[in-house]
Amino acid sequence: MPQGNRVFGEMTVLENLEIGGLHLPKGRFKEELKKIWELFPELEKRKKQNSGRLSGGEKQMLALGRALIINPKMLLMDEPSLDKILMILRLSE
Repeated sequence: MPQGNRVFGEMTVLENLEIGGLHLPKGRFKEELKKIWELFPELEKRKKQNSGRLSGGEKQMLALGRALIINPKMLLMDEPSLDKILMILRLSE
């Protein structure tokens, strides 16, 4: 996961997530995207919005969602906050 809430600011929230899932088959991408929307419903509401206009917390959610969309076996994070840990645990349930 990139450090510092890095998102592609000129792209929409959905386009950022599509970048994260580029190598996934289309059907699988849709399944994983549904999980991300369930985990971060605030992002689904903003899926057509340019990600550069998101708040800091929303950018964190987007960066985390982009990393999680491929359903990784391991996710390396530098100094994760408790909020991020709880989000990941909710996703793994």
